[in-house]
Amino acid sequence: MKKETGFLKVDGIRLEYEHLLIEPTNTVPTLVFLHEGLGCINLWRDFPEKLCKATSLNGFVYSRQGYGKSDPVSLPRPIDFMNHEALNVLEPCLDAAKLDNVILVGHSDGGSISLINAGGAPSKRIRAVVTIAAHVFNEDLTIKSIEQAKIAYETTDLRKRLKKYHGRNVDCAFWGWNRVWLDPEFRNWNIENYLSNVKLPVLVLQGSEDQYGTRDQVDAIINGLAGPKKAIIIEGAMHSPHLEKQNETVEAVKTFVDKHTDL
Repeated sequence: MKKETGFLKVDGIRLEYEHLLIEPTNTVPTLVFLHEGLGCINLWRDFPEKLCKATSLNGFVYSRQGYGKSDPVSLPRPIDFMNHEALNVLEPCLDAAKLDNVILVGHSDGGSISLINAGGAPSKRIRAVVTIAAHVFNEDLTIKSIEQAKIAYETTDLRKRLKKYHGRNVDCAFWGWNRVWLDPEFRNWNIENYLSNVKLPVLVLQGSEDQYGTRDQVDAIINGLAGPKKAIIIEGAMHSPHLEKQNETVEAVKTFVDKHTDL
């Protein structure tokens, strides 16, 4: 597998990217990986590479502004930051990467961004969506776990561990995520209104022990979607089944992708 790394410029902002190349042409979809609220390219670990090899598809991974080696972002983030990413940043990013045929693979916030994009800015280039531990509304469990993350960041080596991945963006990445989710105005955050416009095939994955969301998230997504859909609970996994139960997750996504790459 060939890897290309570098920076894209989107609206004057530099975003780091990694292109995983198996197929030399764009005749099959490229898997586009959208990371979680504390994620970046490297925090996906080896999941993108393994999934690309399993599906024989190219992959494109990038760090959103304020994460990894991408340009920093001003804080505080606005309450509608995921809507902005989905409706104003994702498509120009795909343009800059010259990707016209893609399947979105989003984890946590990245999954929510994928759903907003598919429901709010439908594009012929998006062929299908895979969500991993996505949220479509805020929950008490989510708030409790994010409050615990705040304490850990302030009192343990969590900041040091995250700095290995985010460098100078470490505080930007953490507080940009944490403070929005704990903002009282975010308590009523809800993106279910986008789901009825999602006509694409969607695979919804969640760990059975997800500490950031209940199965009500899965039910709401499945009940709200208008197109082909499938939900799979990954037994024994928490919020990151693509890392905690990688083989099961890869197999689930591969089966879904094999079914829908010819649509």
